[in-house]
Amino acid sequence: MAEFLTKDIRNVALMGHGGEGKTTLTEAMLYAAHIVDRQGKVEDGNTTTDYDPEEIRRHCSISAATAPVDWNGKTLNIIDVPGYFDFAGEVTGPIRVVETAAIVVSAMTGVSVGSEKAFKLAGDHHTCRMFIINQMDREHVSYEKVVNELRERHGSAVVPLLFPLGEGPTFRGVVNILDQKAFEGAYDKSKEVPIPAEVKDHIDHWYEVLTEQAAAADDELMMKYLEGETLTHEEILMGFQKGMKDGSIIPVVALSALTGVGIARTLDLMGKYLPSPGHVGIEHHGVNPKTGEDIIRLTKDEEPFSAFIFKTIADPYVGKLSLFRIFSGTLTSSTTLYNVNKDKNEKSGGMYVLRGKKQIAKQSLHAGDIGALSKLQFTSTGDTLADPANPIKYPELQYPLHCFSKAVYAMKQGEEDKIFTGLSKLMEEDPSLSLEKNAETTETVLSGLGEMHLDVVRNKLEAKFGAKADLRDPKIAYRETIRKTVSVQGRHKKQSGGHGQFGDVWIEFSPILDEEKDFEFVDAVVGGAVPRNFIPSVEKGLRENIVHGVLAGYPMVHLRAKLYDGSYHPVDSSEQAFKTAARIAYKKGCGDASPVLLEPIMHVEVTVPDEYMGDVMGDMNKRRGRILGMEQVDGQQLVIAEAPQAELFKYATDLRSMTQARGSFTTKFERYEEVPANVAEKIIANAVKTDDDDDE
Repeated sequence: MAEFLTKDIRNVALMGHGGEGKTTLTEAMLYAAHIVDRQGKVEDGNTTTDYDPEEIRRHCSISAATAPVDWNGKTLNIIDVPGYFDFAGEVTGPIRVVETAAIVVSAMTGVSVGSEKAFKLAGDHHTCRMFIINQMDREHVSYEKVVNELRERHGSAVVPLLFPLGEGPTFRGVVNILDQKAFEGAYDKSKEVPIPAEVKDHIDHWYEVLTEQAAAADDELMMKYLEGETLTHEEILMGFQKGMKDGSIIPVVALSALTGVGIARTLDLMGKYLPSPGHVGIEHHGVNPKTGEDIIRLTKDEEPFSAFIFKTIADPYVGKLSLFRIFSGTLTSSTTLYNVNKDKNEKSGGMYVLRGKKQIAKQSLHAGDIGALSKLQFTSTGDTLADPANPIKYPELQYPLHCFSKAVYAMKQGEEDKIFTGLSKLMEEDPSLSLEKNAETTETVLSGLGEMHLDVVRNKLEAKFGAKADLRDPKIAYRETIRKTVSVQGRHKKQSGGHGQFGDVWIEFSPILDEEKDFEFVDAVVGGAVPRNFIPSVEKGLRENIVHGVLAGYPMVHLRAKLYDGSYHPVDSSEQAFKTAARIAYKKGCGDASPVLLEPIMHVEVTVPDEYMGDVMGDMNKRRGRILGMEQVDGQQLVIAEAPQAELFKYATDLRSMTQARGSFTTKFERYEEVPANVAEKIIANAVKTDDDDDE
């Protein structure tokens, strides 16, 4: 594989909604460049970038994968990014290391939620954007309709660059509007032809629009344009590239990844028009880890070496691969690798360029290039590698918040270690996962971005690490309390030969109104009715027993126990006897004190477009939720509510379905509240049944 200088590198992330052809497009580009002998198909499971068994089985991308395409003296580092929202964490790294986001839109369906989200994400990262209208070979498609829809959504910055010759079954070629050249044919067999008369008016119109946008990107060009002077091709190209960088130009191309029409010409314009990593104005901001001062690095070979780890592949057979992008300097086998985040020097097992799962060994890479290092010991996703003499630390990656959780159990007893070792490896690959031990329920809870996300993790655990996991709804950390004050006697008397056992207490149980306190023991004994040396045993007996409530065995909270009377036997009384007496009093007293079940209430903030407000609010009411307020945020509605945790386990899936994936939400614990009687009955019955099953 040839060595490419910074000026000849283009880093492009293929983004957009799931199922719109990003992987097929990547495969078509590789085929057009003669990198693969035949174009693989997603449905056949033989594409370059969807190589994981789960991707092959599901016919969709799950992980971001790189596929360098060498074309006309340039290397296009294509990153095929998953489009399904369960794998949104896989977009986080790639968007940080590319100059251009190529957003794939279907000619059949037009603008989708995935393309909208990709557009916004790229804008937030100040990444150049372009639209690729794919599937132009399908029946009943309209390029102009999709372009107009894109312009309605995103404004006049959206301008056609490759205009189609024919549509549907007659789609045979494209016209490069900027170069005023027409081409017919597929892949690299595409040849120049005269511009057909039937599209000449369209081409002239869009050329004028493109010229105006290019002029608007530069003050000098704008003055010349307004004065009626004709801009040269070089001036239009300069304005075009400047406009792409500042977001005032978003080109649109037409192609068919399936038939190969438009592929070669898209590769042409990516190489000619898209910004290189060293493009004027591209800077990388970080801090000096020792002094905290801000540092700016330019993507030049002469600058000190620095690279950013944007993805990790942890394979039990191949070993760990750390994918990086060089932000400054060059990387060779002799470069000292200093991990700024871990303050450790690293030693790599080898340097590669990855094309799907294929590893291509490299001796050196220039500023701006993307590669992989094997067997780094301390490095994880989001870390910075740098020259130890000139360290810089780049901002770490911010992954989407978890919204879906399951408790993890081993299918077979004794495989727990194997499961959690496998999960820790998979979390290296996918930092959008988290694993936490719930101290109250004792369950280990795995959290991610959706049902499919966790299902994939479970399947990978089995396929890669031979560990079968059972994912269940997490237990709710219910609690119990009492609603009224009662006084009860707890008397324990037992005679069984020799010393007997005797303990006798009178305890008043009452609710604590201060919800910060879970338990309070009050010693109100007078006259030695209970000897001083046995009073701590009474308190200990109560504390040991309140971990199991009287209704369903959940911890008892907000309970005051006042020991005020009792009696003892000079020979038969003991610490154990008084602990037992306390337990008898607790069971009897709390059972008579109107015990109730408490459940965790979550504070929920849901962000949705206006048109889904009614559905979201109606659904929240069905979940026993309360709407607390609404406000406008960034053109969307923010619904603030409270709802029981038990009603929110599948909310991520349901909200996605309700809002066509346009809605998002966050939750945090707010407080405990009494469970309605009809709901409590079911919870108690289920808890009793579970206990019975466990006894068996």
